[in-house]
Amino acid sequence: MRCKKGLGLLLALLLLLLPVMPAFADSQPEIRNIILLIGDGMGPNHLTLAREHGVDLFMDKNANAYGFSRTRSADHEVTDSAAGGTALACGVRTLNRAIGTYQNDPAGLIALPVSIAEVAKARGMRTGVVTTDLTSGATPSCFSAHTRDRDNEAQITAQQLASGYDLIWGNEVDKTDRAAVEAAGWTCVSTRQEMEALPVGSRSFGQFTGDTWRTTLDPDGDVPMLAGMTEKAIALLSTNNTKGFFLMVEGAHIDKMSHKTQKNEDGTKDPNYPSKVERAVDAMRGFDNAVRIAAEFAAKDGHTVVLVTADHETGDLRPENGVMTYHSGSHTGVNVPVLVFGPKVIEDGEVLDNKEIPARLAAVCGWDKNAFPAARTVSDVLFGDVDFDGSVSAGDARLTLRRSVGLEDYGEETLPFLVSDVDFDGIVTAGDARAVLRASVGLEEPSVWRAGYFARTAG
Repeated sequence: MRCKKGLGLLLALLLLLLPVMPAFADSQPEIRNIILLIGDGMGPNHLTLAREHGVDLFMDKNANAYGFSRTRSADHEVTDSAAGGTALACGVRTLNRAIGTYQNDPAGLIALPVSIAEVAKARGMRTGVVTTDLTSGATPSCFSAHTRDRDNEAQITAQQLASGYDLIWGNEVDKTDRAAVEAAGWTCVSTRQEMEALPVGSRSFGQFTGDTWRTTLDPDGDVPMLAGMTEKAIALLSTNNTKGFFLMVEGAHIDKMSHKTQKNEDGTKDPNYPSKVERAVDAMRGFDNAVRIAAEFAAKDGHTVVLVTADHETGDLRPENGVMTYHSGSHTGVNVPVLVFGPKVIEDGEVLDNKEIPARLAAVCGWDKNAFPAARTVSDVLFGDVDFDGSVSAGDARLTLRRSVGLEDYGEETLPFLVSDVDFDGIVTAGDARAVLRASVGLEEPSVWRAGYFARTAG
């Protein structure tokens, strides 16, 4: 017995003499920044197509991990960009055409899923959205707005201007008034020179014109290219910033150019097919340039995770006679690439649901699991500041419910913020708002307008 005690004491003394080692000697540095790059429509064979046409892709040679994402929506095996973007932004699957809403509450009557960008903003992080699409396009909207239909352009833009983000850049939305943008507290930029002149600490709304997705633009011209937009956005979000940032960058034109490469109805190729393929390849090249900018920043910074993926595949791109060939002008349900630079978010070869991706990014940053995915509930959503007095109060709830039962009229300025054209008569009226709100409390049967909505979004 004494021998055992003596041995134990000796071992304890030896342990005290050993050098103290960190608990996690190979632990990763703190991750503060998230850069999510979405190649809209980019399937795995788009990478092969680009290589076939001489593009020395950075993304698939330098990623730390390469996996795949399953992309279906809640109501269809093939997702559109709205539902696909919602999964990547909010961590939930929803109906095609829906922007940042739950599948069983497409009008957002009870609650809305909060996007990872919104959570980042609430955590004090700088937040940005960059796209080659319109700023009201489906993918950027999923990170900055909530609406039952992707075509609600005015509603999306109004929500973006109220978001408090640091930057939202893309192509110009019709009828977006520069004076109104600046009155909402943003600097409106429409040229490369204006973008590059933005100081750190500014809040900017980019409304560019021209082919920002191209790589053949004059580097000294007025139109910025996606890589330049990405580089400037990172500089604005990262400089003098200890709280971190979230940035979503979309290369929208991989999808747009792939939609334009379909064969003719008789199976023959469009005579302009070669030039259309070259445009799709150039969109891949431009997106890859943006990925390189982000990954090189992350490598130098040491506190940034970069994840590259797609919302869906477009074009049914497959080998034909040894060459990658488009077989459709539509979306497909093919699994899409997931490439990671920086800390380990996925395992090599892992296949995960698209909705898991933002939760993985939140986790690698050390966010509490209750922080994301998350929801904004009835007090914020159903009522909101409907009397526009700057606060949500019992008065807003009373006004909303009185309107729902016909005791008070809706003002025209209120309707776009509440509902869409649920009865499909071509206009948004008080009747639409009343039908939705009465249905939400069981005073009206919603089957007719919901059936119409589901039929509309199923294709």
